[in-house]
Amino acid sequence: MGRHSLPDSHAAEGRRDHPRPGRRRRTVVIATLLVLSVATGTAVAAKGGLWSFSESCEDSAVHLSVVASPDIAPAVRSVAERARADEVRADGRCLEVEVLARDAHKVAAALAAGDAEPDFQVWLPDSELWLERAKGLGEGIPVSPSDSVASSPVAVGMVPSASQALGWPRTTYTWAELVAGTLGSDRVRLGSADPARSATGLLALAGIGASSARQGGDSDTRVAETAKVLAERMSDGDAQVLETLARSDSGAEQGNPKRNQAVLISEQAAFTHNAEATGGGRLDLFYPEDGTPLLDYPYTLVNEPELSIPESRAALRFMNLLSDEKAAATFAEHGFRAGDGSAADSLVAAAGGRKPQPYAEPPAEAPSAEELQETLGMWTITVQSARLTTVVDASGSMATLVPGRGQSRMDVTKESLIQALDQFTPNDEIGLWEFATTLDGEKDYRRLMPTRRLGDPAGGGTHRQKLTAAFAGLQPVPGGATGLYDTVLASYQEASSTYVKGKFNALVVLTDGSNQDEDGISRSALVARLKELVDPERPVPVIAIAVGPEADRDEVAEIARVTGGDGYEVSDPAEIQGVILQAIMTAGQNGRAGQE
Repeated sequence: MGRHSLPDSHAAEGRRDHPRPGRRRRTVVIATLLVLSVATGTAVAAKGGLWSFSESCEDSAVHLSVVASPDIAPAVRSVAERARADEVRADGRCLEVEVLARDAHKVAAALAAGDAEPDFQVWLPDSELWLERAKGLGEGIPVSPSDSVASSPVAVGMVPSASQALGWPRTTYTWAELVAGTLGSDRVRLGSADPARSATGLLALAGIGASSARQGGDSDTRVAETAKVLAERMSDGDAQVLETLARSDSGAEQGNPKRNQAVLISEQAAFTHNAEATGGGRLDLFYPEDGTPLLDYPYTLVNEPELSIPESRAALRFMNLLSDEKAAATFAEHGFRAGDGSAADSLVAAAGGRKPQPYAEPPAEAPSAEELQETLGMWTITVQSARLTTVVDASGSMATLVPGRGQSRMDVTKESLIQALDQFTPNDEIGLWEFATTLDGEKDYRRLMPTRRLGDPAGGGTHRQKLTAAFAGLQPVPGGATGLYDTVLASYQEASSTYVKGKFNALVVLTDGSNQDEDGISRSALVARLKELVDPERPVPVIAIAVGPEADRDEVAEIARVTGGDGYEVSDPAEIQGVILQAIMTAGQNGRAGQE
């Protein structure tokens, strides 16, 4: 996306009139900037650039660094270059704007981590969803969004032979129908960018999920099946997914199993692709009739409390420039719609749209942060292989009966773990430890099964079969106390040292009590040691589950959060299966899933 040069002939035309969808209102940060300007009598001049100073721009320039999504960076850079050529000023000083192209998922992860001061003041991600990701656990670099500077709907692009087979442009489909029609055809292979790294991929998957839910029935299963198929043809990012398309309508290209005939894509990406493609390499666009989500490009200040007054005023001035008519024309030349989703027919045609495809309809309602979290979590658990080391409390209190069940905590825990095991594939890796005080000599823990692929052969069967038997054989240790802290440290060290790249690595700890080993490591020392062991490039979140009324959720949560995980509480061990799956989804949403 945005990597091709664009012809100069694409000019902005009159925009279609249709209702402006509900958009984010400007946040308090913009009001703050206006107050700063008014306080010194510069608000009007800052908007109009009316100063006339004799000094050169080189001597008086105020520098502003803008990081933008790679697709919109060329257009933003054009606006910045025009401002430089016109000697546009902010508060009497020339505006010098540097525009850097960076993937939004990488910027969001860096801001959420908060490990270093950012080298930019303004961020233009392709979607508001990255702002939620950047917030992380609330300890990162603050971001302050304002209005959208441009937009682009998410659609399905197809090479002509595939689109004609599905009746384009006359036949319209919902998201669910379109994807089902695509996946149900041997002639149409559908590709997608990784939803964990691509707003286009995630918004499309959320649209598919919402559309499937409206159909009724077992929508979760249908979406999970779709995710599995998409994962087989998944690309790392938006630019890479375009490279998977068949490059011509020749039999060799169309028949190449590595080539896709359809991709989940933004309208702007299709516009840019079509600007250079010829013949069968051009794309036609399907716009699902139940609404196309928008990439919305919010203008966002980064670490706003730390900006200097000149930087704040420069940021406001540049935001105004990106909102004027000249900028709108520039964005249209690069294939972007206005921030409200409206566009000229010529832009849509260049991108591959044609009536009666519903490209002029108002965009779909944006999914909530919770809905996006659920979608990304589903993607993580459905698509990405897991590597889990399971650590189970075997202290004597696990023999306590669960009220109303006639079974011990250990019995119900074992059943729940065996049921959870059915949710994992042969490629997932799972191991098992147990713990109680002085369980193995001076050690509070014992490894019962190594963390290996469930499908691997083991003793005449598979690792899954051996692990199931090991779960079933767990027994409380009479008189055994809870040796939690030493166990967490030892198991975390092993899980970290045996980390497998490209999988969701995690440590799952189940306990029904607080630490009772007074001769072991203290909680503060454990937390300090875990902080030393945590490696952002090799994330292993701890999923700590407190079982029963004697367990201390706050204790396990404090330990888990150091690693990027969290603590959970269940009153009935039968809930363990659902909690494990939900915890994996949450960790995936927080960017703690395995990294490539």
